[in-house]
Amino acid sequence: MQNRFPLWKNLLILIIFMIGIVYALPNLYGDDPSVQVSSTRDTQVAQQQADQVESAIKAAGFDIKSFEFKDGRVLVRFNNTDDQLQAADLLRDKLGSDYTVALNLAPATPGWLQSLGADAMYLGLDLRGGVHFLLEVDMDAAVKQAEERYNEDVRLALRGAKIHYQSVSKDNGYIKVKLKSADEKPALLSLLNKDFRSLDLTEPNAQDEVWLKISEVEIREIKKFAVAQNMTTLRNRVNELGVAEPVIQQQGENRIVVQLPGVQDTARAKEILGTTATLEYRLVDVEHDVQKAVKGLVPVGSRLYYDKSGNPILLDRRIIVTGDQIVDASSGLDQDGQPSVSITLNGVGAAKMGKITQANIGRPMAVVFIEYKSETRMVNGQKVVRKEKTEQVISVATIRDAFSKRFQTTGLDSPQEARNLALLLRAGALAAPVDIVEERTVGPSLGQDNIDKGMMSVMVGFVLVLVFMALYYRLFGMVANIALAFNLVILVAILSMLQATLTLPGIAGIVLTVGMSVDANVLIFERIREEIRNGNTPQSSIFLGYEKAFATIFDSNLTTLLTAVMLFAFGTGSVKGFAVTLSIGILTSMFTATVGSRMIINWIYGNRRVEKLSI
Repeated sequence: MQNRFPLWKNLLILIIFMIGIVYALPNLYGDDPSVQVSSTRDTQVAQQQADQVESAIKAAGFDIKSFEFKDGRVLVRFNNTDDQLQAADLLRDKLGSDYTVALNLAPATPGWLQSLGADAMYLGLDLRGGVHFLLEVDMDAAVKQAEERYNEDVRLALRGAKIHYQSVSKDNGYIKVKLKSADEKPALLSLLNKDFRSLDLTEPNAQDEVWLKISEVEIREIKKFAVAQNMTTLRNRVNELGVAEPVIQQQGENRIVVQLPGVQDTARAKEILGTTATLEYRLVDVEHDVQKAVKGLVPVGSRLYYDKSGNPILLDRRIIVTGDQIVDASSGLDQDGQPSVSITLNGVGAAKMGKITQANIGRPMAVVFIEYKSETRMVNGQKVVRKEKTEQVISVATIRDAFSKRFQTTGLDSPQEARNLALLLRAGALAAPVDIVEERTVGPSLGQDNIDKGMMSVMVGFVLVLVFMALYYRLFGMVANIALAFNLVILVAILSMLQATLTLPGIAGIVLTVGMSVDANVLIFERIREEIRNGNTPQSSIFLGYEKAFATIFDSNLTTLLTAVMLFAFGTGSVKGFAVTLSIGILTSMFTATVGSRMIINWIYGNRRVEKLSI
């Protein structure tokens, strides 16, 4: 018969609906206000520390919903945000700086759903609450840093090529090289052509002098890299906050937007964003007495450092390579099964490391870990941001053989520390300074109010459509209502499977989808009515109504879909969220209106003789 689907098609549609229900379910469970405790670089959360955290919270009288310890992290769930905030302050005081205590909104999805990979949609800043920062990258500083690097690289290259020079200095954006003799100039030009093609060459009147300047192409690349590198650094640093879905994206040429949903502690967020880390490799000074240095008699060419145990170490002032010359880092185990980090240097860093290690076989070399932190403290009732720099020797090893581009750093306490260090090195230090030019905080109560209003708009629109369709199209209207409900379920399920971030504009897209979904059924039902008026049988009218209305439905939805694609392509931020929700809603509404509702109509009318349709 015309109005019967084969068994396989019915089963396929039902399976799609069932999958939609399963993957939409997590959004009903919401989130639990939680506190997350994780380790810093020097510490590891063990079972003993986890028990101490649990005892401290219970002793303070907080009502704990659940306590979880997994993968070296503690997650404590609470019933309300007041207990969450107070418990976080308590743990920060008790644990100090050895552990990271972060506020979190942990999903309350049951374990059986999580085992199927079903997770709730992330909520955007306007729904969950949190903090919004607009950071501006100091491009001039990035170029100046590049000039400093080139200045040092040119000086080292001249020494390596044994080209005699009087001075290499920076002046008004130029690197000015003055040779001891004009006879050295051909060798200098050959060196520059080989290793420094990104520098524009200017020859002044003096025959023994050359001026170098970073080319415009290279400057554009430096600025582009500065923003990209800073975004990578910031993305890795905000992981410490336990934010479910941070938004870090470029705005314009020199600005970065950072949105941290669920974070209420703005000062804490600033501290994390201002924290970066890097490494320095230095030779150990074995010629002077370290005890005299401790007493204040530090040799001119050396610096005094301390290792993780507090033991003094005297190092050469000359830096071999720094973290900005590291292009890759990965954690693992060395040949003795100890935690290590494998380092890969860029060309300049590899050349420096190769020359130093070749000339110093048998001499110890130290790895200095440097961390920059911005700490907010209350001074006379006002918040004062103070930047701190900590330097610590994490490894001292004897150079057994020359190495350059790839090598290992050892002396780490645990595999977790190795992973953390590799993560920091891959992110690197900020390639250029950033300034916070805009800061906004959305409170959780305002976010919940936005959620309530958004859901109310969806429900009101949904109920009004249900009533209209039921009254105007009777039984067919009820079928359209069922298809509309499944459309919402499938739409939410797809957004959840994609782990999309739901915002207020996204809710607006869902509301619009509700109207567009039922619009397709209106076209179908009006076509069926028209076929009945033309004298066709009820069964033929149903078949022709769905068949002839499909082309109109497809055309109208295609034009709307093209508009949504253009919004996504040229829009920014929340406009993209609206476009994504609308696009998915158009596709799901076409499926449920033309296939889902037809399956139900076929169940009702397809297997019997029909004299009259309830439409």
